[in-house]
Amino acid sequence: MFIIKKITSALPLPQFLIKNQNFNMKKLLLAAGVIIFSVTSFSQSLSIIPAPASVTLNQGTFTITPSTKIILEAPAAKKSADFFNKYLKEYYGFTLPVAKEKTAESNAVILNFDKMENSIPGAYNLSVDKNKVYIGGDNEQGIFYGIQTLIQLLPVEKSTSLAIKQCNIIDSPRFAYRGLHLDCGRHFFSVDFVKQYIDFIALHKMNTFHWHLTEDQGWRIEIKKYPLLTQVGSCRNGTATGHNKESDNIKYCGYYTQEQIKEVVKYAADRYITIIPEIEMPGHGLAALAAYPYLGCTKGPYQVGQKWGVFPDVFCAGNDSTYKFIENVLDEVMALFPSKYIHIGGDECPKTRWQTCPVCQARIKSEGLKDEHALQSYFIQRIEKYLNSKGRQIIGWDEILEGGLAPNATVMSWRGEQGGIDAAKQHHKVVMTPGSYVYFDHSQSKKEDSLTIGGDLPLQVVYNYEPIPAALTADEANYVLGAQANVWSEYMANPAKVEYMLFPRLSALSEVLWSGKGNKNWDDFLTRMQAQYKRYDLWKVMYNTKGINKGE
Repeated sequence: MFIIKKITSALPLPQFLIKNQNFNMKKLLLAAGVIIFSVTSFSQSLSIIPAPASVTLNQGTFTITPSTKIILEAPAAKKSADFFNKYLKEYYGFTLPVAKEKTAESNAVILNFDKMENSIPGAYNLSVDKNKVYIGGDNEQGIFYGIQTLIQLLPVEKSTSLAIKQCNIIDSPRFAYRGLHLDCGRHFFSVDFVKQYIDFIALHKMNTFHWHLTEDQGWRIEIKKYPLLTQVGSCRNGTATGHNKESDNIKYCGYYTQEQIKEVVKYAADRYITIIPEIEMPGHGLAALAAYPYLGCTKGPYQVGQKWGVFPDVFCAGNDSTYKFIENVLDEVMALFPSKYIHIGGDECPKTRWQTCPVCQARIKSEGLKDEHALQSYFIQRIEKYLNSKGRQIIGWDEILEGGLAPNATVMSWRGEQGGIDAAKQHHKVVMTPGSYVYFDHSQSKKEDSLTIGGDLPLQVVYNYEPIPAALTADEANYVLGAQANVWSEYMANPAKVEYMLFPRLSALSEVLWSGKGNKNWDDFLTRMQAQYKRYDLWKVMYNTKGINKGE
């Protein structure tokens, strides 16, 4: 069963050539004038989000029925065919037969590779004529993204006869990093919902899932060498009931086994999504301290956090046993996640315990460090060296800039854009994730009627976000990999609330990250969103229709 279902209540001509039976240069040149002046109006008719680089709408339709075949001219396209069939089964009640060789020139969806000149992988072209659909990708991901566009061409009413408009589409992503985050530390979400979340990412042509797995309020990943992390650290004795409210005193537990994590990692990989795990350090580690008190400066006792916010007790940065613990944890994390990056947090680490800890002060002295901020930099750089020795790289919140940035670190700029600007000017890679544009835990409008962390982030503000800061030169801008939305779960206790906070802002962000800067139009986006709202209904997900206007 496809996992998307309710768990709870004037453009330039693209600079590449299309080499397949549906396109030739003569036709492309003849069509160029049409493409250039008609993308915006035709995109309204096709209602594709994110907006493709170029669209030509033709007369007539092609109809997909249960007798239509999927032809794998590229055998590696099987994952894309499987995804499409699962989607058809869930929402339209039928699947298509799949053939590994070309057996038909008509009544077919043909998946193939096409050579394209695009610096970022994932480009594709899609053509629909009266006999067939043809999708050609520059690689496997390109075919997969073509499938996502095909899904948006389908009618949103359940039927076994799906008429789609004849068209030619040429498309490619703008940014290499197109991410979405989910905090499972404050509130724990089931494997089924995590898979659903990954499908949301896939359906929006995004490619990175940042999985926040450890927090003051809960340790959510099984580490076999340290069983108390889940026996003790995955449970808290209650949860704050609102802003600065007392605990409800109801025990709250949850964690993922290593087998479940392997299952989720494979599920994501089948959708060409990389999972970046986050293991918080040196702050936000109270759940780990509760399990193993020797990791803290005062040696405890500690309790897993019940309220939200920042706690003074953090990992002891002076004790070698702390680093050994973290290295052992990271060994098991790396065995589960093949991602290039391991996220080590690095944010919101109070220095009060370090200031009075004799072991930390001794470390500052022995290493010739200036102060506790330099001690945090020492901590981060030591962990970076370890991960680099294993062939991995660290990524962390912009606080890792404090005291001196680790040599190979990538920065997630969340406290505005300045951290990202500073890192890019130092020639460090950057993922932009500023709270004022992409924090989806903020209210979607000033008329919000549910409990949120505060602030408001309307749809139009998300849509108008530009991830390349004006302060960067063209060379410095090359260090901006892309952007990511963060979904912190203090006030999202169930999947329905997560969906409500995601949609429709995720659709806006997908266009920010995928579509060319000159190919965005707010009014056109709102028009295309009318079909997208119907698609949300088809998926049976919660969504918010407030905050459409910036001042609302």
